[in-house]
Amino acid sequence: MELQYNELDTGIRIIKLSGKLDLNGTYAVEVDFVRLCAGTDLRVIVDLSKVTYLSSIGIPMLINSAKLVIRNGGRMVLLNPQKAVADVLKITGIPMIIPIYESIYTAVTEISK
Repeated sequence: MELQYNELDTGIRIIKLSGKLDLNGTYAVEVDFVRLCAGTDLRVIVDLSKVTYLSSIGIPMLINSAKLVIRNGGRMVLLNPQKAVADVLKITGIPMIIPIYESIYTAVTEISK
């Protein structure tokens, strides 16, 4: 699992995850992921387009980080998950907590509101 971070001129943080978000993958990125989600009034887009697998170990990292962002006055959205990952997200009810968008334009527009 790899994590890449970028910040847009508007201050929106984009966290790109690549690989399997399983036990090993989650442990590999969790500290950096949570650190990037810490702060006040953050806008965070988590790009899941390169995540090939999402296990029950990775789900709490996403949910807990989203709750942290929300609790501190910010917003988090997920971007373009592959079908297998999107299916897991839907089954677990994550879209009720973290909105999912298929295009970066829509994600940026919605998170900026």
